[in-house]
Amino acid sequence: MVSKIYKKIPNSLRKYRRIQKLSQKEVAHFLSLKSTGRISLWENGECLPSLVNAIRLATLYRTMVDGLFGDLMKTLRDEVIEKEHKVSEEKSSNP
Repeated sequence: MVSKIYKKIPNSLRKYRRIQKLSQKEVAHFLSLKSTGRISLWENGECLPSLVNAIRLATLYRTMVDGLFGDLMKTLRDEVIEKEHKVSEEKSSNP
């Protein structure tokens, strides 16, 4: 689903990690990951962290999840609103 929207998932993970002056190795340790591989994949937009890990990252980086994935959140929000409007129009035209 997300891959259809973006070739790479936009995020601010690297930015927030650097603001906190953390290395990928430190972040991996805090998230109980065995290596930095997943951190790199997430930061490069190749895949998304699980919801639990996204919340952990937001906590670690002292921000909200939507701060980490702002552009993606906006795109998905717009998509849902558009679908809501279509459903609403269909309901009103078919009483």
